[in-house]
Amino acid sequence: MRFIDTHSHIYDTGFQEDMNAVMASAKSAGIEKIYMPGIDSTCIDAMMDMETKYPAICIPMMGLHPCYVKENYQEELAIVEGWLAKRKFAAIGEIGLDYYWDKTFAKEQQLVFEKQMQWGLDLGLPINIHTRNAMGETIEMVKPFAKKGLKGIFHCFSGSKESAQQIIEMGFLLGLGGVLTYKNAGVAEAVVDIPLEFLVLETDAPYLPPVPYRGKRNEPAFMIEVAKKLAEIKNVPLHEVAEKTSGNAERVFNY
Repeated sequence: MRFIDTHSHIYDTGFQEDMNAVMASAKSAGIEKIYMPGIDSTCIDAMMDMETKYPAICIPMMGLHPCYVKENYQEELAIVEGWLAKRKFAAIGEIGLDYYWDKTFAKEQQLVFEKQMQWGLDLGLPINIHTRNAMGETIEMVKPFAKKGLKGIFHCFSGSKESAQQIIEMGFLLGLGGVLTYKNAGVAEAVVDIPLEFLVLETDAPYLPPVPYRGKRNEPAFMIEVAKKLAEIKNVPLHEVAEKTSGNAERVFNY
């Protein structure tokens, strides 16, 4: 069986000391590709270094994360734009809205999100969406772009059945990670009726480890627990989850 981790911060400094072991574990678990989201300018060198060390396995995206939209957002956007003009990326991401910690730059987040979605349309790239405490607003902002053909993934989906339905009706996919395995999170109930054709797997490593690894640093190899949980929810064999989610990931990224 082969799996694809559609969202992993594998370039995080927390992996520096045992990176070779982490990547070996991922390979043993059947993880063939790891898509890496861009956050802001400070992560780019480390992300590109991972691509160089593990070509065709660690694949970068490029974008400005909403939590990093601050006073200098125009400068950060210019860096993203420069990289997008320089070379090919799998997607523009992770981008979106985050109103969890602070709404000081909410208006700027919206402007940045809109601009990056337009880049996705202009360049024919999918987007990788981060949304927290802003699901309704995020969906409403995506709708007009989806109507024009924009595709992508709502990363780390943790919304309701209703929002899941709205997302797939736009032609977007739901990224499922460790939260799927959390007993009271409600994600399993939200996606039980969503066809496998609209689902992909992720870790968001080093964050949000699945059961039974809660409390530990998350890593790509742990994604097998998410796959097992999805197979249980859907009452299908694990190999079917592997095949369909991996196929979905390759279609949306086309990279």
